[in-house]
Amino acid sequence: MTDPVILEICVDSVESGVAAEKGGAHRVELCSNLLEGGVTPSSGLIATVRDRISIGLYVMIRPRGGDFCYSEDEFEAMEQDVLAAMQLRADGIVFGILTERGNIDTQRTRELIQLARPLKATFHRAFDMTNDLDRALEDIATAGVDRLLTSGGEQTVEAGAAIIAKLNKVANNRLTIMAGGGVTKTNVHNIITKTGVREIHASVRVRVPSRMQHRNERVSMGDTKGREYERFVVMEERVSHLLAAACNVNRR
Repeated sequence: MTDPVILEICVDSVESGVAAEKGGAHRVELCSNLLEGGVTPSSGLIATVRDRISIGLYVMIRPRGGDFCYSEDEFEAMEQDVLAAMQLRADGIVFGILTERGNIDTQRTRELIQLARPLKATFHRAFDMTNDLDRALEDIATAGVDRLLTSGGEQTVEAGAAIIAKLNKVANNRLTIMAGGGVTKTNVHNIITKTGVREIHASVRVRVPSRMQHRNERVSMGDTKGREYERFVVMEERVSHLLAAACNVNRR
């Protein structure tokens, strides 16, 4: 019997977390600042999302945007964030640590996983930035990673599907391979079919205008002008449509 498809949705707000659960997602990856690819959310956000949803809650452990090669101080901050996530009843952590030469930092990866236990550990798409995906897979498997999120070393899962299929075969149940990066309801069937994975990671956010009636267009609080008057949220129906398209794989 074919294993069911597990859907993880990337969220950065309480509203999006609730919508993901209502849409049928099995797990959320909670981040902040998705414009930077996601960084560690605040303790307040973790606690509130945990109170509002009952599905799996995995917390991003990433102290800043940019690369994945961290200083001693940054790694200490990651350790503290892991402890906070544990106290706030997260189910798992999501992280990635590389060396300057583009290898997996196996020592720090192992230390963070051991600190987080019994929480589960996902190694995120920092994996796709390594210099040798085959070696990187062996390194994270040895370090004790439970799940790998990957686009196969390419910008999207469609472009990296053949590599993901190879990684999934080589992993041989030592860890779970989860495909993510450009997953939509129109391509999810082909992705699952081509790769053989049973877990999918997706971001189904849509642009929502601000409710602000007064606006000062002369001032911008960030580098991208106008972001103060829009936000991106997960929509329940988009989650349910994606899940339906993914689950149709089982009946084809």
